[in-house]
Amino acid sequence: MTLARGMEIGHVFQLGRKYAEALGLKVLDQNGKLVTVTMGSYGIGVTRILAIIAELNNDDKGLIWPASVAPFDVHVVAAGRDQVAFDVAEDIANQLESARLDVLYDDRLKVSPGVKFGDAELVGVPKIVIVGRGAADGQVELWDRATGERETLSAADAVARLSR
Repeated sequence: MTLARGMEIGHVFQLGRKYAEALGLKVLDQNGKLVTVTMGSYGIGVTRILAIIAELNNDDKGLIWPASVAPFDVHVVAAGRDQVAFDVAEDIANQLESARLDVLYDDRLKVSPGVKFGDAELVGVPKIVIVGRGAADGQVELWDRATGERETLSAADAVARLSR
């Protein structure tokens, strides 16, 4: 025997004939005879599946949603203090939405970049676009939440890459 950890995502309950008898639930068998059905309940818990995904896809900073089930495709973070960062971030968010991506746009004005980055890690959207200091030069950072890799590239290149 092997001891292993598992997670329950579904269940099967054998209900027998108790409820079928109470309801008078009968069907014709293969011989055309009326018989009481035997009942069962089978289910997969959607919330259980989400809990398992969260348990298996996280680090010490928060969730890392797999792209196939992430609540958003891209998280755009306006991290600069200058208006240009917010303008560029909003433009990127709009372009990504036009490309039919689901976008979470963090445009909170009086929140520090560090808090926004912490929130981005906690939420765990797979791809994060950081619009900060380089916004005036058309540069943004593309952050892969799963690998932690960050790459500086033009806003246009970031939109093109994410829109594929």
